[in-house]
Amino acid sequence: MALRDIKHYKYDEILRKKSRPVEKIDEKIKTLIKDMVETMRNAEGVGLAAPQVGILKRLVIVDIGQGLEVLINPTFVSESGENIDYEGCLSVPGMRGKVKRPDRVVVEALDENGNLRQIEAQGYMARALCHEIDHLDGILYIDKVIEGTLEEFN
Repeated sequence: MALRDIKHYKYDEILRKKSRPVEKIDEKIKTLIKDMVETMRNAEGVGLAAPQVGILKRLVIVDIGQGLEVLINPTFVSESGENIDYEGCLSVPGMRGKVKRPDRVVVEALDENGNLRQIEAQGYMARALCHEIDHLDGILYIDKVIEGTLEEFN
């Protein structure tokens, strides 16, 4: 496993590009997943998308403290409700802002073994999934931040 560089929104255009589907879950993808987990944990994040480490593949990981979720080629099955709260991002360090997201989501994706599964999530987990999946389409939370709520923090 290896730590990967986390791309910064001001300097890395890859964060604005659309990711391609993962065609085959091979050793290269499994190594990427392991590297992403190590990188996310080292940075004390709760999620990481492949574009954030410079790879335009539809792959995200999320761990809000309830166990690691690996989502390959994720798609939304359903969204409902509304939740407004602060978000931050490892690619936008030192900033946070309020973003409106669905309160509940159902996401379908492959896991690291190629098994198709559905994840039902609410609240913080739903927010984390939406945030990370946005990265796969070149969207950053700062694009959706409620006007007047973006702020610096330490």
